[in-house]
Amino acid sequence: MSFAIALATDLIAIFVLAYVLYFRRHRRRDLLLSYVALNIGVVAVTSALGSVEVGVGLGMGLFGILSIIRLRSDQITQQEIAYYFTALALGLLAGLHPSPMWLTPLLSLLVILAIAILDSPLVASTTHRHTFTVDRAITDRNELIAYLKDVFAAETVRVEVLDIDMVRDTTLVDVRYTAKPARKSATTTRAEAAADSQRTGAVAWMPDSTTSEVR
Repeated sequence: MSFAIALATDLIAIFVLAYVLYFRRHRRRDLLLSYVALNIGVVAVTSALGSVEVGVGLGMGLFGILSIIRLRSDQITQQEIAYYFTALALGLLAGLHPSPMWLTPLLSLLVILAIAILDSPLVASTTHRHTFTVDRAITDRNELIAYLKDVFAAETVRVEVLDIDMVRDTTLVDVRYTAKPARKSATTTRAEAAADSQRTGAVAWMPDSTTSEVR
């Protein structure tokens, strides 16, 4: 009975993780399949070995699956690796189904909630990271930071210089920055003023710099 509850919990959890959270946000069908296949495989293996005396090596070997996938597959981001770990952890929870029976559903729920919150667009949505090639060799750090702030329209910049090529006149950097808040355009401002005037019944007038003439 406990295994049936754990299995049902895992099926629901991997659907929420792989499709609802990952695929609908990041749109990579190949990784959607990978997460589901990894989870199902881990559940099957741990369930089959549940009645066999095993040591710590089993857990270490299962977690080593992720490293093999990482080395043998296309490059993926650290964010996507986090989803791999989560799919693996959910599979282990379901396959081992520790007692009491409510422990697996509770831990699975906590894991899914953590991923849902931390990968939400509401968390650090203005913070970004890029590997960027500057079209000239810049050896002065302050000048480089000022240049990157202008390029990315950033408030704060943290930069690590990966390579300076004096022959090709380029600089390769790993840049992390916080983007400035988006400014409202003149068109957006006029539209908001017109909407306010309709609600209040007042007439809003704003000059249009693109059509006005000086006589």
